[in-house]
Amino acid sequence: MRTESDILGSMQISESDLRGINTLRALENFSLHYKKTNKSLIYAIVKVKRAAAVTYKKMGIRPDIYEALIQACDKVLSGKYDQYFSLESLQGGAGTSTNMNANEVLANLALIILGEKPGAYEKIHPLNDVNRGQSTNDVYPTALRIAAIEKLRVLSDECAKLQEALQQKENAYSEIRKLGRTELMDAVEITLGEEFGAYAQAIARDRWRIYKIEERLRQVNIGGTAVGLSDTASRKYRFGIIEELRKSTGIGLASAEYPMDITQNNDVFVEVSGLLKALAVNLSKIAGDFRLMNSGPHGGFGEIHLKAMQQGSTIMPGKVNPVIPEMVIQTSIQVMANDNAVSMAAARGEFELNAFLPLIADNLLGSLDLLNNATRIFRESCVKVLCADERRCEELLNASSYYSVDYIEKLGYDMVSKVISENTPEQARKILDAAVAVIMI
Repeated sequence: MRTESDILGSMQISESDLRGINTLRALENFSLHYKKTNKSLIYAIVKVKRAAAVTYKKMGIRPDIYEALIQACDKVLSGKYDQYFSLESLQGGAGTSTNMNANEVLANLALIILGEKPGAYEKIHPLNDVNRGQSTNDVYPTALRIAAIEKLRVLSDECAKLQEALQQKENAYSEIRKLGRTELMDAVEITLGEEFGAYAQAIARDRWRIYKIEERLRQVNIGGTAVGLSDTASRKYRFGIIEELRKSTGIGLASAEYPMDITQNNDVFVEVSGLLKALAVNLSKIAGDFRLMNSGPHGGFGEIHLKAMQQGSTIMPGKVNPVIPEMVIQTSIQVMANDNAVSMAAARGEFELNAFLPLIADNLLGSLDLLNNATRIFRESCVKVLCADERRCEELLNASSYYSVDYIEKLGYDMVSKVISENTPEQARKILDAAVAVIMI
């Protein structure tokens, strides 16, 4: 065992544990048993630490120490040390515990690389060395922006693939006539292809919005330290770490023109979350339409047939449910709820810092993960494999009075409405044709 101390006292820690006293106190303090900090955020923090280490090495500051820290960062990013990042996502301190978790693990791993034992902080210190020129208040928001951009790029690609799948159905079903519906009531004739084309257009807007929003996230406050005034961070370091982050992430990051703004305000995350909510709304609407069009197999619309994915009932034999659209709808509802949490947390910031950034991070990255997976599953297991029932589409169309609008110009709305309401669709059409014929004589 080794002994580590802080202003609150001392703690005994296993000799082989890469975590330090700050991480272990956080584990005790925030034992919600809710969910762990998003791994992508942890990796993004480590990327920031690596860029800092590279910068200091280039500046000639303790190059042996920072070379070991670079190697430690690479080892963590390989995924071999995930077990040491076990903090809850919701924590007090604006993310300080997550930042310290990274500082301690990287310091101890670097010590091992140099042949030292964990806890030998006189040689490599979690704060003096790993966190040099940094604050949680610039590391955490910068890392969150990097993690969000990486996931947004995946989501943009997934939206493009879903759009393409919907457009393929648009083309395949361009000649299938069906009944259009407004407020779930019979309306006018459309094609099934047109319906899928409209879905594709909605997703195309989402794809474009998600692609463009990355621009908002590229400005970062790294180097701003505590409140954006760059206390303890040299000018050379500030420029160097941005350049290293650009190289290592492949993202066109830029130093914020006013770092204090980014440290204080989180409206950009609200904006991103709002666009994710818009995608969730569209996905929910499309999935809901699929459920209705698939309803049956004998007592519903039955205009499309979704692929059977699993047995649907524990009591009704042969029943198969539209489980993929239902999963998508639930995912969408969760994303909408996450957006509300992001908005409320962003609004609760005071003065120079928002203490509730962990809640913003958890819900924003959670929404991105949900949408990335749900969009892919929806495309692969639903959209691409569904099929149309042309016979049923024609049957329902012919059983309706979809043609009624064609007679309004010649006979007037009131007359057409009276005939439609007093007769079957078949009878009404004969009467209206006869009335038009009389007029034409």
